[in-house]
Amino acid sequence: MKNIREELDRRILVLDGAMGTMLQRYKFKEEDFRGRLFRNAPLPQQGNNDLLSLTQPKAIGEIHEAYLEAGADIIETNTFSSTTVGMADYGMEEAVYDINLASARIAAEAARKFTEADPQRPRFVAGAMGPTNKTASMSPDVNNPGFRAIDFDRLKAAYKQQVTGLIDGGVDLLLVETVFDTLNAKAALFAIEEVKEEKEVDVPVMVSGTITDASGRTLSGQTAEAFLISISHIDLLSVGFNCALGADQLLPYVKRLAQKSRFYVSAYPNAGLPNHFGEYDQTPQAMQDLLESYLKEGIVNIVGGCCGTTPEHIRKIAEVAAQYEPRKITQTA
Repeated sequence: MKNIREELDRRILVLDGAMGTMLQRYKFKEEDFRGRLFRNAPLPQQGNNDLLSLTQPKAIGEIHEAYLEAGADIIETNTFSSTTVGMADYGMEEAVYDINLASARIAAEAARKFTEADPQRPRFVAGAMGPTNKTASMSPDVNNPGFRAIDFDRLKAAYKQQVTGLIDGGVDLLLVETVFDTLNAKAALFAIEEVKEEKEVDVPVMVSGTITDASGRTLSGQTAEAFLISISHIDLLSVGFNCALGADQLLPYVKRLAQKSRFYVSAYPNAGLPNHFGEYDQTPQAMQDLLESYLKEGIVNIVGGCCGTTPEHIRKIAEVAAQYEPRKITQTA
């Protein structure tokens, strides 16, 4: 039986890189996104990457295996936007459970294959739960500060359906990631706890926030410390940051988490900051060099890549992560 806590105490685990960056290489067109299942969908589907778990499962499996081959210990399911809230833009709310179930099964099969090939190094599947495209704590209308595009109960219901599909599909962990609004994350965590209780299962939970700019705060205004405190009522596996920033910009905020957290700490930054075309130029070697400072300081237990990262980036990260000891958790942290 795989035990991720035992592995985290023993070594630094490597999380995979970007799914979207890899899918761009396939150059899928509208008909590829629709496949046979959704050929009559009324709305355009191109760009609905999560739907590809149903219409192009072979490609999703290939990407998972590429990251595992590169040295990833944890792979994320292709479900970043797989809630009724996220799928509303495509009119695909009815497919949400099936997307999460299929995505989890594809990732679980890839992880199983690599674990069986090397049982001394088990691989894990994290059910990816993105923040949705709505924010519960702020108004999207500057002329109406009291307006909310979504409320807590609707978010919780959407996340609960996602969690159910992910657990039914066989994930090892749940990852609430790219948190820009902690109220959204709390809805996800509430949903997770409800499903775990109903199913009588204990699935470890990771939470990863995102610092949106040089202010050092999340979009909803929290500092790293405030973000940590506001989610620490849950017995999490790990807490950390991802996205928005490159490794060099993200370092001070991860360090602050590491000083305060009683949980394992994760970091998976972007491949630098986007250029004028919205593309990421940071090379695998450059990212390895920057992330090595995290490892030297002993502030992480899980490290990987977000936007713009590829198996080449993850291979370099895995190479250097193997040379360092993981951050030690103390009772006083």
